[in-house]
Amino acid sequence: MPKKNKLGLTLPPAPDTENNTNETTSGTNIEALQKRLDELDIDDTQRKRLEEFLTKKQKVGELNNEDLEKKAELGAGNGGVVTKVSHKCTGLIMAKKLIHLEIKPAVRNQIIRELKVLHDCNSPYIVGYFGAYYSDGEINICMEYMDGGSLDLVLKKAGRIPEPILGKVTVAVLKGLIYLRENHEIMHRDVKPSNILVNSRGEIKICDFGVSGQLIDSMANSFVGTRSYMSPERLQGASYTVQSDIWSLGLSLVELAIGRFPIPPPDPKDLAAVFGEDAIQEHKKAAQSGKPLPGNRPASFFMPVTDGPRPMAIFELLDYIVNEPPPSLPKGCFSKEFNEFVNECLIKDPDKRADLHTLMSHDFIKKSENEEVDIGSWVCRVMKTEPPLPQ
Repeated sequence: MPKKNKLGLTLPPAPDTENNTNETTSGTNIEALQKRLDELDIDDTQRKRLEEFLTKKQKVGELNNEDLEKKAELGAGNGGVVTKVSHKCTGLIMAKKLIHLEIKPAVRNQIIRELKVLHDCNSPYIVGYFGAYYSDGEINICMEYMDGGSLDLVLKKAGRIPEPILGKVTVAVLKGLIYLRENHEIMHRDVKPSNILVNSRGEIKICDFGVSGQLIDSMANSFVGTRSYMSPERLQGASYTVQSDIWSLGLSLVELAIGRFPIPPPDPKDLAAVFGEDAIQEHKKAAQSGKPLPGNRPASFFMPVTDGPRPMAIFELLDYIVNEPPPSLPKGCFSKEFNEFVNECLIKDPDKRADLHTLMSHDFIKKSENEEVDIGSWVCRVMKTEPPLPQ
């Protein structure tokens, strides 16, 4: 008798041979899915979009290389290459991540089994998952395609990301982290701009969270991943919790706000050259009045902070994160609420760092949730993508 997960997805038997490592999502119980969605704290639009995704997912069925046509390469990172593919039978566009690992069949099969947890991860703030399979020495993970790309790519196009956009990003990431922890007892472990995706519909979702312990261990043994966003306690080898994800979020927000990785901190002269005295005064007035910033900011306001101290060697960088004061937003350039929020995230002692629910009640989050910001139009303009067709 096949097992069903919390959302009614019928799971196949665990693979136990070299040639039986595929997984499928056939047999989806739509009524059970809808009942589960009703339990989530989401609005009607989000519920409708999740139902649409899950209905499409049901039609896909078993995945394999023969049914997927490569359309374009989207990028590489975290030990894998991501490509845009089309599912030949349904025409559905997906993002497929290929991870090459020199591992034994038993370990590979265990990874495929553990990835099945992703079938349960259905949230407006989590990238949708179609399935995973093994082929030609690579683990293939098929996910929802987000046409705006990741925030590290958006940052390259935008120069810097405006505070109102970052407010919406922060809300989505926090809600995604809370969903993972409370619904699945998962922490992300790798929060950074490249793992926050956006699309032309204005959705913001996180991906690449640590659902498979075997995959995390195997990739750690095979690749030297970036440690730049890790918290001080994690770099020191201490035990860590979701508080480590909060540090990574704060560091990412500073980077996205100023346009460059903030360690070592940029020179004040470089900041002044980019933000300009007029922009700084403009921000101060806006912060004091509580009004949003006007739209006719100088072009220099959107330029990234590109100049600064020499690049650090990786060990020098990690030593700086552990032993030097944490980064912060430049004074006078952003709202009081945003500055305070980032500072709450970047407290070096994890016991004193704000937790997820404290941050969700922060004034910056309350303000950001109430602001009307057209994320989709902004993404289309920056990334030069077409707006979605009316539904």
